[in-house]
Amino acid sequence: MNYSLLNMLAEAAANGTEEIGAGAQFIVMLVQLLPMILIFVVFYFTLIRPQRKKDKEAQNMLKNLKVGDRICTIGGFYGTIVRIKDDVLTIECGEAKTQMKLARWAVKNIDTLSISNDAETLI
Repeated sequence: MNYSLLNMLAEAAANGTEEIGAGAQFIVMLVQLLPMILIFVVFYFTLIRPQRKKDKEAQNMLKNLKVGDRICTIGGFYGTIVRIKDDVLTIECGEAKTQMKLARWAVKNIDTLSISNDAETLI
């Protein structure tokens, strides 16, 4: 389709004439909707798709928790998992080996460091 045909269609649509056919009206409408379609495609690839990937990785990490993993909670507690029962984790924190129960969804990430004393290693 050449540029002069689009100009003719746009002028006919602007004048409100009935000279253009149904196919031409469809093309004019498609040209008007094209920016919205492009905006949706850009949002999908810049926002929606990366967020889905991140959510999938987080769900996979939570599903693969096991006893002995060193974790950090969303509240900022560092501990080692000592027991898992359904969606409840029991972790040990600090030198006194204080045990706490928390929900599985409250785990932020798994630490790869082997920490014997939190304050010495993390600072």
